Amino acid sequence: MDVSDKLKLLAKDLTQDFPRSPRAKLAGYVVAGRALDKCRAVLAGTAGEYHFNCPLDQQFFEFAGIDGDAFKDFVATGATDEEVAAWIKQHASQSEDEAIIAWNNKLRYMRPVDMPMKLQVFLEGYIDEVVPRNRIVNYWFDVYDIEEHRI
Repeated sequence: MDVSDKLKLLAKDLTQDFPRSPRAKLAGYVVAGRALDKCRAVLAGTAGEYHFNCPLDQQFFEFAGIDGDAFKDFVATGATDEEVAAWIKQHASQSEDEAIIAWNNKLRYMRPVDMPMKLQVFLEGYIDEVVPRNRIVNYWFDVYDIEEHRI
């Protein structure tokens, strides 16, 4: 089995399924598993409407001190979740548990009103488009989990 075949086996078809919740952790970081799912799908041509290295992914890359292109290059080798987690731990400039936990909690509980104005403007229309009118969005990650039917 070559690298391309291995990658295609690992990649989710995001035209038929959803990436992981941004709340799901990989290598101890929220967002990382979702970024991995989208990266694999982009590489496999099954990303659909999803984008890798979007503002959410960039939050993870910036905090961890990881280059998004280097991450993508490693994922393209057909690396498993465990191998990607090990790679993240090896390449992250931020490795102290307390700092990672604080960052995870900051993102988990970030309210749209606490976000940069550019993202607030984007979410204002996006929430109206994807969240049913009877659902309340308390935190940023709620938008993804409501849209993708996890909550």
